[in-house]
Parts: sequence; structure tokens; C-alpha cells
Amino acid sequence: MVDHRPPENQSPPAGPTPRRIVSLVPHATELLFALGLGDRVVGVTHECDAPAAALALPQVTADQLPPGLSPAEIDRAVRERTERGEAIYRLDEQRLADLDPDLIVTQELCPVCAVSFDEVAAVARELPRCPEVIALDPHTFGETLGDIRTLAGRCDVKDAGVDLVAEISRRADAVRIAVRGGERPRVVAVEWFDPVFTGGHWTPQLIEMAGGIDLCGLPGERSETTTWDAIRALEPEIVVCIPCGYDADRSLAEATPFAQQLWSTGARRVVTLDASAYFSRPGPRLVTGLELLAHVLHPDRVPTPPDTVHEVARPTASAARG
Repeated sequence: MVDHRPPENQSPPAGPTPRRIVSLVPHATELLFALGLGDRVVGVTHECDAPAAALALPQVTADQLPPGLSPAEIDRAVRERTERGEAIYRLDEQRLADLDPDLIVTQELCPVCAVSFDEVAAVARELPRCPEVIALDPHTFGETLGDIRTLAGRCDVKDAGVDLVAEISRRADAVRIAVRGGERPRVVAVEWFDPVFTGGHWTPQLIEMAGGIDLCGLPGERSETTTWDAIRALEPEIVVCIPCGYDADRSLAEATPFAQQLWSTGARRVVTLDASAYFSRPGPRLVTGLELLAHVLHPDRVPTPPDTVHEVARPTASAARG
């Protein structure tokens, strides 16, 4: 979606090449840098931690939720705020105005992942430069490649976009070739533990591309809540834990208290991966998530993982009884 401001609800032809860009979603920040546009990025969110250069840029958002909440408390707080129409993140409107952007890149896909699009659009209308607002909202792996083309075209770096799409496609094809003809293990991807959410949007596609069978998610559809009993009934062989927004170590820390439930599914393997880098964000590193999944599902065919894979320990007999 491309939303130009103003005139009202009209979309005039694209103007001059943007030179001052603010990114309000981490995957857009990663994409801008991957396209060689890092020198044009003048502001980011408090969650933009990749690439490392993004950490030095002014931050225009802050988290509204208090630290130290449990998974259940986070879910409850998010639901309550969303139902009241309140933002999860606070936008620093004055800092945004001081940065004087001519392009703001955001998203509408998930109210938990960024400042709301409506709020951004309203603020943009009041800025002197009246910056263009682009929302990147991919639901599938293929749509993430489309976003590359969209942003590259708007920022006049089409060749860089073509090269990036080609490289991601090459790596994805290499995974498909590596796992072709192998057995397809039954997989459940867990995106949250309390309540239990299973993977949606692009995650079911990544599992299928990596040579597995996703038992819960539907490609392009939102993540869904379920129960441990329902997961047990599916009889997964592998459970992949990718709690939204957490790196590999934090994912393991979040999964460990639920080890009994995870292993009670009957799976032969339960692992945690870096969700923040490779699954939660639909940016250029999704393909690394695909390679990680291929290693987890087919270690004989993809023997070298591109990043850390943590095994969730089986609970002891005393812990299980407790």
C-alpha cells in the first residue's frame, strides 16, 4: 500500500527520490539497509537492532508496556490496549518532525509490531514537508519479495532490488533442491506460549519450503491461538519454538518453563530459534530462517546451520510429576 499525503485520499504521482527516510518497523529498516539506502535513513524505532548501524540512529518510538511481564501478562496487556484503541508503542512526534523526513515507511499488518498506520498518517499530514507514507504489509514469502521491488522502485535503486530478490531466490531454490525427495516431518511452529499461538503468515510456507508439513498454519493467514491438547492431537514430530520478537537465547528461556507441555506433544525434537531475526520480521533475513528450518528438519541434507539452534531439554521425571 502506498499512501500519499495530501490531497485527501488521492495518490498523486511519485515525487522526487526520497532522501530523508524514517523507518517505523524493523523489517523495513533491514530492507532499506540491504538495498544500500542506509545513508538516507535518518530515524528508526526502538526495536530496530539490525544491521548494527541502525542502533546509532535517532529513535522515534518507545514501548508503552512495562518491562518484566510474563507471556500471559503481555498477551493480556496487548489485547486490552488494542480493544481500547490504544497504541502499544508511543510515537515521538516532535522528534519525527525534527528529522524532517520526506518518506516514512511503516506497516498495517500487525498492531503489536509498530505504531498504528492511522496514527502515522495523521501525524504525517501535519508535518511541513507532508512526507509520503508507504506501508509494507506482506502476508507471504512471495509478497516480501514484492515489497523489495516496491521500496527499491520508489527510492530509485531498482538494480539493487533486482539483485536482492535474485540472491534471496537463489538461496531459497538451493534449500528446495537440498530437501527434494526427503521425508517430510510433521511440524508445529509455536509463536507464543501463554496463550499458545501457532505460526501464521509466511511461516507455514517456510516450513513447507524447508521440507516439512505444517500441521497448524495456513499460508498468508494470521497466527491462531490453540491449546496444548490440540497440538498433542496433531502428533507433531518436530516442534519449532519461535516466540515473536525474541532472539535464540531468549526464546529458549521463554520455552523452558513450558518444556513439559512441549514434550507432551510426543515430538521427537523440540528446538528454539531466533524469531526476531528470522521469523517475526518479514525482511530480507527470512531466507536465513528458511535455511535454519531446513537444517532442523533435514540435518543430513543441510548439515550446517546458519545460526544457533537450541534444543529444549526434556523435563525430569520429578518436574513432570510436579
